[in-house]
Amino acid sequence: MPNFTPGQLASLEATATTAAAYLDICDSGSRHIRLDPIHYRTCGELLARIFSVVDARRAFPMLIQQSAAARETVESTEIGRHIRISRLGFYPELSALLCRIAF
Repeated sequence: MPNFTPGQLASLEATATTAAAYLDICDSGSRHIRLDPIHYRTCGELLARIFSVVDARRAFPMLIQQSAAARETVESTEIGRHIRISRLGFYPELSALLCRIAF
């Protein structure tokens, strides 16, 4: 994982917090906000990208504690990371096959 300055981490946290808040509001069924499917998907993808380059549990513990969307995204990112590691380490034939199929 790259090393970020405190300012960069603060910026990433603010962005992640905003994205997670939108997801949480939409998921709660709030009638005070209009669901935009494209914006919803973009917020989810942005959150996943941030969490793929930052250890969110260490860098943003309050966000993970307060936001269901952030918790679900960090868990999903961790599961994906474990699958990639396991696939390469334990199933090299499967990994090679999946690479050939993908291209």
